[in-house]
Amino acid sequence: MNWITNYVRPRINSMLGRRDVPDNLWIKCPETGEMVFHKDLEENKWVIPASGYHMKMPAKARLADLFDGGHYEAFTQPKVAQDPLKFRDSKKYADRLKDSRTKTEQEDTIVAGLGMVKGLKLVAVVHEFNFMGGSLGIAAGEAIVKAFERALKEKCPLVMFPASGGARMQEGILSLMQLPRTTVALNMLKEAGLPYIVVLTNPTTGGVTASYAMLGDVHIAEPGAEICFAGKRVIEQTIREKLPEGFQTSEYLLEHGMVDMVVKRHDIPETLARMLKIMMKQPVEPQAGKMTVVEASRAVSA
Repeated sequence: MNWITNYVRPRINSMLGRRDVPDNLWIKCPETGEMVFHKDLEENKWVIPASGYHMKMPAKARLADLFDGGHYEAFTQPKVAQDPLKFRDSKKYADRLKDSRTKTEQEDTIVAGLGMVKGLKLVAVVHEFNFMGGSLGIAAGEAIVKAFERALKEKCPLVMFPASGGARMQEGILSLMQLPRTTVALNMLKEAGLPYIVVLTNPTTGGVTASYAMLGDVHIAEPGAEICFAGKRVIEQTIREKLPEGFQTSEYLLEHGMVDMVVKRHDIPETLARMLKIMMKQPVEPQAGKMTVVEASRAVSA
């Protein structure tokens, strides 16, 4: 069978002029099963046009979409110890890092930058979920702390876009230590009177939810995002009860007061700019329907 697959079929294809088609040209909607051409999906900000389902968006693409004209100053990844525990499970941790760096062309899971959003200067921090599930390790923690320090230096707000499976198990307690470190950094920003807003994306779970992801002045969530500490299946097995439909989604958490608003991806830059200008006491151009009086008052009181 290998001889047919590896030798005969390629020879036949070459004689007939056939070319292999990449598997990722068409993307399947997890909600409806609709097939969407990848270019159409990218142009629509990784939102399925028909169903409105929000797919995971690459971190660099999110920054380019957020900042005016796609222009921003990208922060360099701080140097930290690599594989401090010499961890190995079914594969060496060092090899996992190497594979993720090749796949994403990033040093680690955090991508951060400084730029203008509708004329307002801010620092944005984004998790890249394709890099080991956006997990929080030493490198990610250090990058987040440095981003908060830069926001303090620039005297501007910071917006966080978490997308993570939680703490990075391959770094053990050193990963968990990033929870208090990042919390201290964001408290320094708050003490300086600068806004900190979190845009919760799918998924935001584990230690990230237990720290900086739920400590914002305002919490925005994308539609349908899973936001939790432990997963639904784990909770059901623990308490031996069936959980409500839609449990841990953005809409459920909005109903129960855990997030302040659910905003579609296309509206996030405008919503952030208007909200932050109110919080920074800068003039805002009135636009009907973009932000309610209740939402504005929440932002000011925060």
